[in-house]
Amino acid sequence: MTTERVEEKVRETLNAVALDRVRAPGNLVEQVVRRRSRRRFSQAAGAAVAVAAISVGAVFGFGGGGTGHDRPVRPAASPATPPEGWEPWQSSSPGASERGCLVDGSALYCSGSHYDVAKIDANTGKRLWTVKVNREGDGIDHPFAVRDGVVYAYRNHTAENAPDGDYAGGTDLMAVDAGTGDVLWRVEMPQDDRTAQAAMLIDGAVLANTPSVRTMSALDPLTGKEKWRHTWDKGTVCQRAVLGGVPYLACLPDAEKPDATDVLRLDPATGGATKIATLPGGQQLMGTTGDRLVLIAAQGEGGKDLRLTTVSGSGRRVSRPYQPVGATATSEVIGDRLISVSWQGKASAYSLTTGRTLWTRPVGVKLPGQDTMPSLPSPVVSAGQGVVYFFSPTGDLSGLDLRTGEQVWRDHVDMGKERPAFGGSPQVLLYEDALVARNGSRVVSLLPRVGD
Repeated sequence: MTTERVEEKVRETLNAVALDRVRAPGNLVEQVVRRRSRRRFSQAAGAAVAVAAISVGAVFGFGGGGTGHDRPVRPAASPATPPEGWEPWQSSSPGASERGCLVDGSALYCSGSHYDVAKIDANTGKRLWTVKVNREGDGIDHPFAVRDGVVYAYRNHTAENAPDGDYAGGTDLMAVDAGTGDVLWRVEMPQDDRTAQAAMLIDGAVLANTPSVRTMSALDPLTGKEKWRHTWDKGTVCQRAVLGGVPYLACLPDAEKPDATDVLRLDPATGGATKIATLPGGQQLMGTTGDRLVLIAAQGEGGKDLRLTTVSGSGRRVSRPYQPVGATATSEVIGDRLISVSWQGKASAYSLTTGRTLWTRPVGVKLPGQDTMPSLPSPVVSAGQGVVYFFSPTGDLSGLDLRTGEQVWRDHVDMGKERPAFGGSPQVLLYEDALVARNGSRVVSLLPRVGD
């Protein structure tokens, strides 16, 4: 399969499936062919992952768009409590947040067309400091982690044109002082992959896809200096995740029909690799739950049988059949549950412990068109309230009881004019019990009056 054909199939298929914390349709397609299609998907993940996603996407289906339907609102057991010092706020500042945000403590760390990082007070919406973009800031990435007073994010490697006059500057991983906004260090990445797979925090280091496309290196979090590296063979593609500070790889052949996927544990101090499991077929990493990795694979002729497999850090595995409730608009592993929304407007909660679908209910928000952008944001869960929240790019908000799926709250916020397709997908985030809804440069923070 040629690179161009892989891109074409990914564009077609992943409008209907969201795996590994990648939102369909807008996010993954633009991540795959970011920066005017110069960066190829075969560089970022390899053809095997593309084909695995295509197989699963074909099973998930291409259902038509839909809208949520109202349900009787019943009070929840736990009302929302405002964070100390918080007041409802809204902001519409072009250039600061279109690429997305991350909540840490009482701060939002966002990226936009003008700033690679902008620190915003989560209590007031006031901008505290910024790091200007290096040339252009039209990607879909945003800061991915904060730890020990350091923010980790991406920026363009250079602002200069290539000799032919084109611009292909590449990507740097950078560390920024969370208090001052000063850039502490930068490390060049071998490609423009800025997805959740490109870099992540592990015990004592930042695990980053550098200096080559087949290498993960542990970088000192304060200096960016390399501590160790792990490289896999040519013809292999490895997905990455972290359990309790320990990095894991799910590696499979770069082939149209991989026969098996090896799960490796890396020592966070030395990088030493230990194989803990081998799973049949081409597995797609969906996320983590507690001390377990969550993977999915399509099996059987035509790839119509889906199986979810959890693998613990010791290699213990449990595999169960999984049947999505219609073509998937978005899904997320949250705690012990896989929360998903179909294009027919149905939300469902699947227990990763029992292998049962706990409930299926109307999601309560208007879905965007299946073949349009922006896409439906992933849900968030307030464990204290026992509520899962959903947000539509149109401004609809809905809260469903995590135990039963009954709608316990709904609201609508003004998100202004429709946002352009290019850029980060809309988001709904939690700041303690307060919600932060973002679409483009429009950000609104409100307290859901659940259980009052």
